[in-house]
Amino acid sequence: MKIVIVGASGTLGRAVAAELEKQGEHELIRVGRHHGDLQVDLTDEASVDALFAYTGKVDAIIATMGNVFFGPLSGMTAENFSVGLQDKLLGQVRLALKGQHVLNDGGSITLTSGIIADEPIAQGVNATAVNAALAGFVKAAACELPRGLRINLVSPTMLTESEADYGAFFPGFESVPAARAAMAYRRSVEGIQSGQVFKVGY
Repeated sequence: MKIVIVGASGTLGRAVAAELEKQGEHELIRVGRHHGDLQVDLTDEASVDALFAYTGKVDAIIATMGNVFFGPLSGMTAENFSVGLQDKLLGQVRLALKGQHVLNDGGSITLTSGIIADEPIAQGVNATAVNAALAGFVKAAACELPRGLRINLVSPTMLTESEADYGAFFPGFESVPAARAAMAYRRSVEGIQSGQVFKVGY
């Protein structure tokens, strides 16, 4: 399979690439905002168009990226809230909307949310809203995709590799290694299910 991984230079993206390379049966195109085989800004429509004009037809598209705003609700502004909407939510949605047209028949799209969609944390209102919205998008989009195309969402708990940076935000939460979370992306790409949220670690 020819697979595009957006966010391939991040902790999760690297693990997903390593998982999909194990058998040597996939051709991976690593994409990042600043690093990788190709670069893309998912907040920019023209940038996404240029990405797929270059890749041509592919068999799978994976997104393992997206920024959200963390901060207390009491001081949050609409501009703060828009960070997650424009980047993680609309960025991944834009990738899916554009990507459906370059997928070969039977191809798949895999997006990424996180445990905060189901388990809110302090200062995580924007992240919870964005991740929950991604789940709704995937569920509805799966009903309309033609040509045997599939779309799923991977929702991992906190990654073990990120505990040093984010552990304080997740008191009492168990973490999972990125390599374990990466297995859910293989399940999405190589499996048959669509419209699913693959939860990892919770």
